[in-house]
Amino acid sequence: MKRKPTITKKEFARRREQLMHMIGTSAVAIVPSASLMIRNRDAEFPFRQDSDFLYLTGFNEPDAVAFFIPGREQGEFILFCRERDPAAERWVGRRAGLEGAQKQWGADDAFPIEDIDDILPGLLEERSSVYYNTGQDVEFDQRVMGWVNTVKSKRRSGVHAPQEFISLPLILHDMRLYKSAAELRAMRYAAKTAISAHERAMQACQPGMMEYELEAECLYTFRKAGMEPAYTTIAGGGENACILHYIDNDRVLVDGDLVLIDAGAEYLGYASDITRTFPVNGRFSAPQRALYEIVLDAQKAAIAVAKPGNTWNQPHDVAVRVITEGLVRLGILSGEVDTLIKENAFAPYYMHKTGHWLGLDVHDVGDYKVDDHWRLLEPGMTLTVEPGLYISPTEGVDKKWWNIGIRIEDDVLITRKGNEVLTRALVKEVDDIEALMHASRTAASAATGRKKRQP
Repeated sequence: MKRKPTITKKEFARRREQLMHMIGTSAVAIVPSASLMIRNRDAEFPFRQDSDFLYLTGFNEPDAVAFFIPGREQGEFILFCRERDPAAERWVGRRAGLEGAQKQWGADDAFPIEDIDDILPGLLEERSSVYYNTGQDVEFDQRVMGWVNTVKSKRRSGVHAPQEFISLPLILHDMRLYKSAAELRAMRYAAKTAISAHERAMQACQPGMMEYELEAECLYTFRKAGMEPAYTTIAGGGENACILHYIDNDRVLVDGDLVLIDAGAEYLGYASDITRTFPVNGRFSAPQRALYEIVLDAQKAAIAVAKPGNTWNQPHDVAVRVITEGLVRLGILSGEVDTLIKENAFAPYYMHKTGHWLGLDVHDVGDYKVDDHWRLLEPGMTLTVEPGLYISPTEGVDKKWWNIGIRIEDDVLITRKGNEVLTRALVKEVDDIEALMHASRTAASAATGRKKRQP
């Protein structure tokens, strides 16, 4: 069996070392874990670690705080976490404990999370700055301020307290924007599983099925591979495909409609994000094909300019032009293309950007503009390219276009020579989609025939 990609303790240590080098020896950084979230009464949602905490520690438990204190002789990485508790672990699962925090996860020191109020203020003494993500958790913000105020109360004893808070994301999120080789292996693995899920959904699709049945095909593939969905799956047929974040997935799939599936897998916290649109009955109608080809051409043109030296917004600008030209060609828009683009005439049919950063978060961190200018694309950045067209019933638009929603989304890595489409193995040409769906139907029909002939 082929070994699954991993992210080693050395990589997490390298990330911490880089962070502490950037904040300097006069500062500290505080990163809390995510908390368990109640679903209903005493039932909890599956735990998902905070992405910043996961990036720096790899530690996948709630009720923990990572504290970074550059230059501390006794150790720079301190982890406050839950202690081992056999009785509790019998009910809710194993814990690393203090010893595991050090041996497994590389903490220089580990303390019980219950003792943080007593220990952490002392670690803030003689530090001038605190790097922290304020505003994300108001309750935790108050605790941090309480620790700082505890140190300030000792001023008459000659103790110096931190004088400023600095936004940790300014540094940390820029680090996360550039993916390492290990991160990319994880993302390729998540992409491979998502590709299998989309293929399975295309092959299973039949008129009369429910949208949630296609969602179930995706979820089955994710879980069989030991992965989670990176976000709530969208499976929208017909008019539902025109709702950008449609997640009800509770309607019947109608013969003659398109269905849009937006589904991605998560591996080691890293997301894949793919959208494909295909005909419920396996054959595109002429209007569906015409609109689909516009979106596909827009995506190909956008991917072509997603390369080093171009700006973040260039793929979007290119996609908008191709889509606008196509809408004029089909008679959905009329006028000069440059004027229509300037007036955002395409917006009723294409109302979102052409992509977003991708990584530990589906809509990953990282600024899109720097000093009020679109950011330049650089090797190691990963993003989605996902143009679309959504034609809801609109006065003045021929009814043959109504309720056709199309999005085509792939995951793209910027490389030194251009880009790598991490999800390129998933079919998206009209003929290839129809061939895949036809082959599955033929195989299913043959299997049914053999079954009937058996005595």
